[in-house]
Amino acid sequence: MGMSVTISAATADDAEQILKLQYLCYQGEAELYGDFSIEPLTQSLDDLRAELSEGCVLVARLGAEVVGSVRGVVDDKGTAAIAKLIVHPRMQRHGLGGRLLAAIEERLSGERAAKRYRLFTGHRSEGNLRLYRRYGYAQVGTEEVNRRLSLVTLEKDATATAYAASA
Repeated sequence: MGMSVTISAATADDAEQILKLQYLCYQGEAELYGDFSIEPLTQSLDDLRAELSEGCVLVARLGAEVVGSVRGVVDDKGTAAIAKLIVHPRMQRHGLGGRLLAAIEERLSGERAAKRYRLFTGHRSEGNLRLYRRYGYAQVGTEEVNRRLSLVTLEKDATATAYAASA
């Protein structure tokens, strides 16, 4: 193949590819929790376009194909909410999720003055929890959404050292 994956800001032209990838990537989460009505699977193209115009959205590309994405927004207190970190199933377990996470952190702190990062995932999403912990996130709370799902909230200070490649 020989092509390398590049990470850049998403454009309005990426919206459809991001939404299709999001739908593909969240199937496993929906199955894990027995709930196919989760927001990433019901989000409309118009809602995604609004996110593209309001927040910071990055995409990972392999050639012209969007193979990953992540979103973030910073509130007035400097807390960056990072969401919808997705990587195409065939590209998973090769470090792309970590690259996207590091890229959104850098962008949110550099361009939007983030002081801390916050994200959440489901309590049974072990792969996600491992990735976030590896990148320095610590659990700060758990909220029961329903009997099948609890959301685990994790945070990290923006001045925390990035993930060590040797880890």
